Amino acid sequence: MMKRKLFAGLLVCLLLVGAMPMSSRASVRTIPIQVDGETLSGTSYLEKGVAYVPLRYLLDAFGGWTVYWDSQAGAAVGEQGSLKLVATPATNKIRISEQLLSGRVFVEKGRTYVPVRMVAEALGGKAQWDPWLDGAAITSPGAAYDARSLYWLSRIISAESSGEPLEGQIGVGNVVLNRVESKQFPDSIPAVIFDTKYATQFEPVGNGTIYHKPTALSVRAAKLVLDGENTVGKAIYFYAPALSEGVWINANRPYHMTIGCHRFYL
Repeated sequence: MMKRKLFAGLLVCLLLVGAMPMSSRASVRTIPIQVDGETLSGTSYLEKGVAYVPLRYLLDAFGGWTVYWDSQAGAAVGEQGSLKLVATPATNKIRISEQLLSGRVFVEKGRTYVPVRMVAEALGGKAQWDPWLDGAAITSPGAAYDARSLYWLSRIISAESSGEPLEGQIGVGNVVLNRVESKQFPDSIPAVIFDTKYATQFEPVGNGTIYHKPTALSVRAAKLVLDGENTVGKAIYFYAPALSEGVWINANRPYHMTIGCHRFYL
């Protein structure tokens, strides 16, 4: 009798552990996830190297999806035209049309969570871990721009030049892309922005304004830059005389042009 009670007690404990919400587990932490440059609302999690996102929020960000809970099937369902996604917590299976995927699916606070990389890539998108965001960057299927590049380029343009005309904001973005293409600097947009090899390169990184939401005009400027628009040629430096003396730049780099409050140098 004692053994039976002990077994029953252990079984109850195991069931309780299995039902423990994701947010209460010691190995879990919340993370930001952005899709096409926009941070998702709600709470997303990272556990054992896997990022989990509410399915509805992810598909809403992708656009064109209808998402609902099928109580009879016990599954979250997403539909876009002839494409159908079914995520079933009881079996930890995700079916996308005829493709069947195995990955943890769980429900917390009325939201169905799925592995973000698995679902995004199965739908034709791209998922990257972004160490500067300390979260995931998701490029939706068919998106015109890489999510991580757009996210950080729009933010550095906004932080450095939100009060400038569009031409000047494009110029700031050009400087970042020109550095990416130069052997003197790192080879990606966020790596250039956060480069500290020769001290912090951009003041917004130091004062934290790089993390502020960009203006609509700065997002537009970033997209134009990624499309190839250029207003400052091969310039790789700039500064605002009203805010800085630019001693090193003036002494070491050839002046190129001025747009608004910024002087650009080659």
